[in-house]
Amino acid sequence: MRDLVIIGSGPAGLSAAVYAKRAGLNTLVIEKDPVSGGQILITYEVDNYLGLPGINGFDMGMKFREHADKLGAEFAEGCVSSILIEKEGNEKEAPVFKVVTDQGEYETKTVLLATGASHNKLGIKGEEEFTGRGVSYCATCDGAFFRDKVAVVNGGGDVAVEDAIFLARGCKKVYLVHRRDELRAAKILQDELLSLPNVEVIWDSVIEEVKGDTKVSSVAVKNVKTGETKDVETDALFVAIGIHPLTESFAGLADMDGTGYIIADESGVTSTPGVFVAGDSRKKRLRQIVTAVADGANAVTSVQDFLVGKK
Repeated sequence: MRDLVIIGSGPAGLSAAVYAKRAGLNTLVIEKDPVSGGQILITYEVDNYLGLPGINGFDMGMKFREHADKLGAEFAEGCVSSILIEKEGNEKEAPVFKVVTDQGEYETKTVLLATGASHNKLGIKGEEEFTGRGVSYCATCDGAFFRDKVAVVNGGGDVAVEDAIFLARGCKKVYLVHRRDELRAAKILQDELLSLPNVEVIWDSVIEEVKGDTKVSSVAVKNVKTGETKDVETDALFVAIGIHPLTESFAGLADMDGTGYIIADESGVTSTPGVFVAGDSRKKRLRQIVTAVADGANAVTSVQDFLVGKK
């Protein structure tokens, strides 16, 4: 019987593991991937984490994991299919949860959901077919493959503009396709983007199809105001239209909003006693590494309070 099972080993999960070990909790971290770190593993450069400006995302993930390992955190690989409430808790006893994975089952008094989020897709013809052959969701991961070539970025927020700026450093031409006539990104990012000579913004437009033979050769772009469609020749399409929470397996376990984010304040306390949440799967305003790490610390503090209250 564990005191705490943490599901997910991104910044939130690893932070929680560190705080849980320091608190002396019998803790297990379940991770679906063979390498810890979550989304930061595919981040080329992290420039907004206090004290570590410009660190490579993969290196940051390794540092986080090394810290957890140093304290003796226990990890198990597996995909969680469901979490069952084996026994309801009361004023004196904590509940008992069964965490079911493809590698086994684990019993625990509390659960921390730190599963993060995933990139949204366009859902257009050719997108799935050419994923990995020109269609990508991470410019910093795959941008180097298209040095001195042409790339298209789809989106209008901070991530899309940052991707376009990053790609412009190595690509001979970058198109940014946005469905509106103004960007949603921060003003400082917009100014930098629009100052680049090899970047062209295609306004009021959407991408309807990805075309090619064995790899991407063009995308069909439609102007939403005129209805005109044209093919834009490109070697790559980078999709940057947001993310969605990876909470499908936990439907009904705790209250969620209409898009699947788990509802909780900074304490990480959900609507279900004994279930906590941290990181990008929590409903909140800002989803950054620093907020995920803070979430992990806050959630474990709440776990401690919960368990103490049951003794």
